[in-house]
Parts: sequence; structure tokens; C-alpha cells
Amino acid sequence: MEKIVVGLKRVVDYNVRVQVKSDGSGVETDGVKMSINPFDEIALEEALRIKESGAASEVIAVSIGTSDAQQQLRTGLAMGADRAILVLVDGDIDPLSVAHVFKALAEKENAGLVMLGKQAIDGDNSQIAQMLAAIWGRPQATFASNVTIDGDTARVVREVDAGLETIEVDLPAVMSVDLRLNEPRYVKLPDIMKAKKKPLDEIPLADLGIAGGPPIKELAYAPPESRQRGVMVDDVAGLVAALKDKGIV
Repeated sequence: MEKIVVGLKRVVDYNVRVQVKSDGSGVETDGVKMSINPFDEIALEEALRIKESGAASEVIAVSIGTSDAQQQLRTGLAMGADRAILVLVDGDIDPLSVAHVFKALAEKENAGLVMLGKQAIDGDNSQIAQMLAAIWGRPQATFASNVTIDGDTARVVREVDAGLETIEVDLPAVMSVDLRLNEPRYVKLPDIMKAKKKPLDEIPLADLGIAGGPPIKELAYAPPESRQRGVMVDDVAGLVAALKDKGIV
């Protein structure tokens, strides 16, 4: 396998408490720390480990968005990715168009594997990998918690509702990774300095022949309701009465 393409999405850092804008038009991002989607960071770590084992020759980090996403791609380069591609998009892009972007880049780069996080922590859709496998016509291995590459075959342990499932897929393939696959490496200052010299190409979305699908219109945002104060009861009869008052029983 020559190349692995890894998707890196720019999201609000998971340690930040998300705030809704006062006008309800979206999530507040001004002055907010942004980072790589945690699941995507795990995907990149696994791609780097596959390369270090000798099963791949190059890891390419890809992000879709505005020029601000360069920051996350530089972090990916500092982790060890060989080069990066930023597909420039103004505003939002629908999931199916994202899948088409990765298909175009996978074919252009002749990738043997496309690795993505199982979901992004902002949208939580968990659908890009499945869409990509369908339109690319390649096998998929989703929710991976263990990956072994053997020639042109990938052996993947998947986390499913009933436990663990082990499957084998022929490469090229699409893979989405789960939380317990690995622990991403710590980026050191020398690696950050080296990353500044690594290539980062910018490609307008239209240059890939993708117009961007029908936009998903978000009507309004609202924070969750405040948690109500608990009620103290003296005995079981009081508990039952309180539940009946709330219409639960």
C-alpha cells in the first residue's frame, strides 16, 4: 500500500463549554479554542503507526473548510503526516459532498486506505465513511478498535452493540475508527518546527469537479434546558406520589 488519506476536521475543542450565540444563529466560535476532531486524531495516529510498520509509504492529511483549518493540518503534519491538502470551502458543506471530496482525492492520490474518525463531535452524524464506501465502490470497516494490515488485506476488530466483530476487507478500503483504537502521540516543539516546512496544498472545491450538494439549512440553535432541582422524598410512598405528579407513572 502506497498512500493513506486521513480526514482532519476543525472543531471546537472538546474541553470547551459550547455556547450558543445570543441571536440563536449558531455556536459561538470567536475567541474559542479550535482543535482536530478527537476521532480524526485517532485515525491519524493509526495511519502513522501503519506507515511506521512499513505497510504504507505516505500519510496525507486532508481537511475541508476555510483557510483557518491550516492550523489543524499543521498539527497533523507535526504528528507525522508527510503532507497536507486543504480543500477550500466558504461556509458549510453537506456530508455527501464531503464524501465526494474524499473520493476525488482518493482516486487522484491512488490511496490504498482512507481513514476517518467514526464521527465529528460537532455534528455527530457518523455517515461520511459509509457514504464514501458506497460512492467509491470499496469495502468499509467502521468503528475500528484494532487494525492489522497484511499485504492487500486489512483485518479489523469492530465495536458493535453485541460486543466485538472481526472482519477482513480488501484494500483499497474505507475505515472509520473508534475511541479505544489508540492514544494519539504528543506533539513536540521540534516536530512543530519541522511541520512548517512540509507541503500544504490548497485546492478550491470547484477544482475537484464538486459543486457542493444541496445545503442543509439550520433554522435555529438553542442551549439545553437547565437541569431541574431534585426532589427529596421520605419514603417509597412519597416517591410514587412525586412520580405521579410529574405524570411519569
